[in-house]
Amino acid sequence: MANPKAPLEGLVVVAVEQAVAAPFCSARLADAGAEVIKIERPEGDFARGYDDVAHGQSSYFVWLNRGKKSVVIDLQADDGQAALKGLVARADVFLHNLKPGALDKLGLGIAALRGARRDLITCSISGYGEVGAGASRKAYDLLIQAESGLSSITGGPEAPARVGISVVDIATGASAHAAILEALVAQRETGEGADIQVSMFQVMAEWLTVPLLHAEGGRTPERLGLAHPSIAPYGVFTSADDRQIIISIQSDREWRSLASGVLGDPGLGGDPRFATNLDRVRNRAETDSLVSRAFVARSRLELLEALAQADIAFAELNDMAALSEHALLRRIEVGTAGGPVAMPAPGVSSSGAPRRYGRVPRLGEHQRELLGRAVEPAPGRGDR
Repeated sequence: MANPKAPLEGLVVVAVEQAVAAPFCSARLADAGAEVIKIERPEGDFARGYDDVAHGQSSYFVWLNRGKKSVVIDLQADDGQAALKGLVARADVFLHNLKPGALDKLGLGIAALRGARRDLITCSISGYGEVGAGASRKAYDLLIQAESGLSSITGGPEAPARVGISVVDIATGASAHAAILEALVAQRETGEGADIQVSMFQVMAEWLTVPLLHAEGGRTPERLGLAHPSIAPYGVFTSADDRQIIISIQSDREWRSLASGVLGDPGLGGDPRFATNLDRVRNRAETDSLVSRAFVARSRLELLEALAQADIAFAELNDMAALSEHALLRRIEVGTAGGPVAMPAPGVSSSGAPRRYGRVPRLGEHQRELLGRAVEPAPGRGDR
């Protein structure tokens, strides 16, 4: 029996991309079987140089560029622009995260590309939108975390903080991926492509709906570190053997279960100071103090057993070393020029053929295959 086709096998994606947001999107398309042609500048995607921890290569680049084909094109040159037009002519999807207006200056604007190909799906990722006052601004993950207000609700009481991963880029890439898949479904029905525009700022603003509505309702969220601004108890507590455990009480029923099964005082379940979530948040300091006193009197193992018996949601506060050894961590192995790299598997799995994850390309590795000529080395360029 022949191997089943991957979901996007036969789809051709041309991506003028760098860093994180657009590569995150196109990596998911490549994982699903699409042929992703990655257009890199002569010095390469600058994410190749972010670090060297993955067999001498960038962790970012290895993570986000598996299964792609790398072609080097100088878009400032006439032959480079002609080469890109030729590649797009055979593409189903054109994705880019260049600065708004950059393609138009090169005579490669989205309107022109789609005017020639009504079935073409284009996706433009920008920081603050394609038009308007912010269109000309450069945008990177931390800048959007700050501008959107995300940093203002992240961290502890003493200072705002950056979310510890490139959450804006990842959210934007995931949004672009979903939009492209929607456009492919519509294209199958109508034959028409789509012009998709994704704003990093707007993606994060939409993700911030709940704290924004709280602020507009007169309850500006506080920075509480490892605690929840509108649910209590929901935070970190320390055991007798100095292990940190986070619990989450999502309902008043769960509070009663915690009170009787873990705190050892069933009467707290109906105590008017704590009976409802609104009461517990209003009396957060006293609520957390009750939980802290019960936790510090018992060992980690005792607490984990009691929490499981009471059907309370909990997690241990782990670091990256603990994640590396975690029993639930699934990994995939991806080939690179420096050797195979094991990394966390994507979170989504489904029935059907198992996914095959392609290797990470060297800079310009597919130049001859796709453009009929070898890549010209750039001064000082490496494959990092």
